Amino acid sequence: MARSRRNVLRVTVFVLALFFSIGTAWAQSEKPLRLGLTAVVASENLRFFDRWAAYLTKKMGRPVEFIRRRSYREVMEMLEAGSIDFAWICGYPFVQRREPEYLQLMAVPIYQENPLYHSYIIVHRDSPYKTLDDLQEKVFAFSDPDSNSGFLYPQFLLANMGFHVERFFRETVFTFNHGETIEAVAERFADGGAVDSYIWEYLAEVKPEMVNKTRVINKSPPFGFPPLVARRGIDKETTARFSEIMISMSEDPEGRAFLKELKLDGFGIFAPELFQNIREIADEVKKARPWLSGNNRK
Repeated sequence: MARSRRNVLRVTVFVLALFFSIGTAWAQSEKPLRLGLTAVVASENLRFFDRWAAYLTKKMGRPVEFIRRRSYREVMEMLEAGSIDFAWICGYPFVQRREPEYLQLMAVPIYQENPLYHSYIIVHRDSPYKTLDDLQEKVFAFSDPDSNSGFLYPQFLLANMGFHVERFFRETVFTFNHGETIEAVAERFADGGAVDSYIWEYLAEVKPEMVNKTRVINKSPPFGFPPLVARRGIDKETTARFSEIMISMSEDPEGRAFLKELKLDGFGIFAPELFQNIREIADEVKKARPWLSGNNRK
């Protein structure tokens, strides 16, 4: 009788172990969730993203990968094609009209207690330039054609001045990285540049020797901070779970450590109307382009 019970116990343990190993193997072989990144996030410590991916993998119970691309356009194309599931993008691509719509707002970073940031126009600290108007016929660095802070807002400023970007500056370049824009101005490869205030302030702490060579001559109104989005083809449970993990990072010691490295307070849920002023200036720039093309002030 005792031997029979021992045999039953052995079989039970074997079955449970087999079930657990199969379940573990299934979870490990499950298709990874892929999150696209561009220069919206400071890229000074690439190992940070490996560690963060491991944290998110543990929390989700399935693999999470960060996929880095040079431009917002590449990331948006990947979202549309379904080759990535989530992305950390900019407010400008978020507000652009798509038919059919293929993404949804998931969470917004909270920076210095608000889900907001600014566009900075910067120059070298020793330059004589005090306003954007002083940079006419100079070399100017933008970050990305689909960046709000790094391209759209400067276009808006120039349109209100009666100028077209291409004919206001002597030369323009796209760096596709806010940090590289700051470096271009700091090393005088460009006379001015347009950057994300969050990246400028982040690098002011981690690379003060570079950022201290620049100064801000124009600060935009506040805009909704570059958001996290999900493509609509993902099941709702996965999106909800991933959003919950991002938002609960501020309540978790390990999560807070990652937020501290990012110099963020956390992530939160906000309405799409947070980005309304970006949509409005994008519409104004679009309307201004035809008459600016024939303006004699260019």
